[in-house]
Amino acid sequence: MVAARARVHDAGFFTPVLDAVADRACEFGAGADKPVVLDAGAGGGHYLRAAVSALAESSAVEARGIGIDLSKFCARAISRGTPRHAAIVADIWRGLPIADDAVTVALSVFAPRNAAEFARVLQPGGGLVVVSPAADHLAEIIEPMQMLRVDSGKSERLQAAFADGFEVVDSSPIRSVTELDAQTVGDLVAMGPSAFHADDADIRSRAEALVGDGTVDVTLSVVVTTCRPTVRS
Repeated sequence: MVAARARVHDAGFFTPVLDAVADRACEFGAGADKPVVLDAGAGGGHYLRAAVSALAESSAVEARGIGIDLSKFCARAISRGTPRHAAIVADIWRGLPIADDAVTVALSVFAPRNAAEFARVLQPGGGLVVVSPAADHLAEIIEPMQMLRVDSGKSERLQAAFADGFEVVDSSPIRSVTELDAQTVGDLVAMGPSAFHADDADIRSRAEALVGDGTVDVTLSVVVTTCRPTVRS
């Protein structure tokens, strides 16, 4: 799954999301002396690296990143290559192993969201950036690749989850269409939860049957929601 995610990012499919996350991180963290970015459910750390790099470049500050994931393989990918990123293997639902008010910007990108813990670890002036799939995300390949569908009530549940402890600053859609080959289509399945329901050979066979030697248009469609923690009494 880690390797598949890396290949999809190398193909550029998620570049609009990376750019959006980096921009939002700069909005919240540019004024901090030593901003700390936390990515909870960080996967291979692509969004964490984008946010930390953008902060360092835009403000010439000493930005640091912490990635939390349940997978030790993801943790290794996060921490590899630069001392600016640390990784923790932990279950988000059991609490974030982070001190109160220690985080400038928190990220939750296609990941579970522990709203109470985000509110606890974020500094009063910090911000939370949440990326969630829209109903038409990967619409062209959902059925032929036998992927899990996005729940139509996902957006409403997201708003409800952060109603206590956060105020929503902005919620913006991001949508693009990219031509993908069979390898990348298969990787899109292999990198996510749908991979738990099929072995790799089946995934690759379906991708070849769908795309062959050509390409297929695939829609990226997400919602980027930015929030601030409300003032604590």
